[in-house]
Amino acid sequence: MILLLKSIILGAVIAAPVGPMCILCINRTLIYGLMTGVITGLGIATADAIYCSIVGFGITVVSNFLLSHQFIIRILGGILLCYLGFNTIIKTKVGEKIKDNRKTMLGDYFSSFILTLTNPMTILTFIAIFAGLGVGSTYTGYGHAITVVIGVFLGSLIWWLLICLVVKIIHKKINTTMMKWINYVSGGIIIVFGLWAVLAF
Repeated sequence: MILLLKSIILGAVIAAPVGPMCILCINRTLIYGLMTGVITGLGIATADAIYCSIVGFGITVVSNFLLSHQFIIRILGGILLCYLGFNTIIKTKVGEKIKDNRKTMLGDYFSSFILTLTNPMTILTFIAIFAGLGVGSTYTGYGHAITVVIGVFLGSLIWWLLICLVVKIIHKKINTTMMKWINYVSGGIIIVFGLWAVLAF
């Protein structure tokens, strides 16, 4: 139980830093509502759990492949971020009522899931986490690894749920003009992150 609680806390801490996925989740919650934001957060949490599983179960072939091809993966992720950022900027016109015309939330889930996976360096973060929690030394066996993976997933998901709830409350005080500028700023930030991912190497 203690290992699970530690893992939940660490999952939330990993999700907490403000980055492109945070901006994307907040923006989608503002535009499309709470459920879309939560689905976006679910995609992020799933990707975190997968990276955590790769480290926890010692799947070195996969981790080595991701790390050795991180240049291409990050470029593809950066291009996708730039696209999402540009799409966010042009999405809302002044005086136009925002409508939820999305066909399915699967797109929200998989887009955030794939974008989170485009940062293979996350594997190094989870290696540090497993070492810090003592998995492999104090805690041994697949049972403890599974506990950490579940905890990280729950911690990440709880964090995104809290973010979405806060944004939903604030949303009531935002008018169309404010939303336009929020789209400009958030879209610009996402594009910057995308360009950084492409040009960082």
